[in-house]
Amino acid sequence: MRVAIVHYWLVGMRGGEKVLEAICELYPSADIFTHVVVPESISPAIANHRIVTSFIAKLPRAKLWYKKYLPLMPLALEQIDLRGYDLIISSESGPAKGIIPPAHAVHVCYCHSPMRYIWNMYHDYRSASGLLTRAAMTLFSHYLRNWDQGSSARVDLFVANSHNVSSRIRKYFRRESDVVFPPVDVDAFEQVTASDVGDYYLMVGELVAYKRADLVVDAFNASGKRLIVIGGGEMLDTLKRHARPNVTIMGPQPFAVLRHHYARCLALIFPGEEDFGIVPVEAMASGRPVIAFGRGGATETVIDGVTGVLFSEQTTEALGKAITRAETISFSATDIVRHAAGFSKERFKRQMRRSVERALRENATVAGGHQIQNLSGAGARVVHASRFWGG
Repeated sequence: MRVAIVHYWLVGMRGGEKVLEAICELYPSADIFTHVVVPESISPAIANHRIVTSFIAKLPRAKLWYKKYLPLMPLALEQIDLRGYDLIISSESGPAKGIIPPAHAVHVCYCHSPMRYIWNMYHDYRSASGLLTRAAMTLFSHYLRNWDQGSSARVDLFVANSHNVSSRIRKYFRRESDVVFPPVDVDAFEQVTASDVGDYYLMVGELVAYKRADLVVDAFNASGKRLIVIGGGEMLDTLKRHARPNVTIMGPQPFAVLRHHYARCLALIFPGEEDFGIVPVEAMASGRPVIAFGRGGATETVIDGVTGVLFSEQTTEALGKAITRAETISFSATDIVRHAAGFSKERFKRQMRRSVERALRENATVAGGHQIQNLSGAGARVVHASRFWGG
């Protein structure tokens, strides 16, 4: 069985690429198709696969300007030749699912989210853009939405990364989906004794507007409690200028530093609305509670009163009350770690394999009237279709 994996772009190692790594482990002989790749920015587990880029990679400064070429990506995807592949797995957040699958192939889409910048966050992105970008978005987004919805019909099975995203798939594509939470390397984190926990709260993530780091800094500026912020992004310098002495903006840090602070913070602060949100699970894998905005993926990972506290409004007052409430709860680090273990890579691979195999059972008849069994890894078997239909 020949397997193709289609991923939107390979320019770093974020949550989507961690999912891709796990899918690569399931299908070690798969070929990867993407719009653009920065080889030095991806892991060996991905780089060891044959990687084929679309014509986007040949455009000027594609490794930096790839997002500017978004209106061309539907055309680029439809030019990818997947003849000869029996299983196609697309990893969708930017455009990826819009390939034209061969008639005999099965197409499974693991959806991190329908494209946020043309669907649920369109007006947020548009209002935050400059004049020329706003004009371009107005012109092209209508066309991209029509194409995005139409190309959803080319998918045999959607797998959503959360119930939150599953509801968006139902809303925008009118399709049902399996739900398989993304893999988190929960064993990579440490737990410390209560005496080793520090006196500070922690925020981790890219410092962009929708993640609401400004809200957290404002709240801690007002309370005087200690806060450490780890992450880079367009708001980094602004937040550094705005932060009072009790707030430390560290910027991007290596994993060893992040791991250290996860284990020793009083709690992680997670103020944004995410599709899933791996950061809260990493904090919980370290035995620390999470104080999160109660919308989006956090509602599926944080158990209020057990592994953290949820707050209902993105205001400094609501966050302050949630912190005060968290300080009255005796959280069990053991229970928190046990809960985080349910989001492991092995669990992801087991559930993803199950969804793919079901899609193949229900949809796949390969060339020559054969059906595929034992579908993970390089040793897939092919059996004649009559074995399934009593012939």
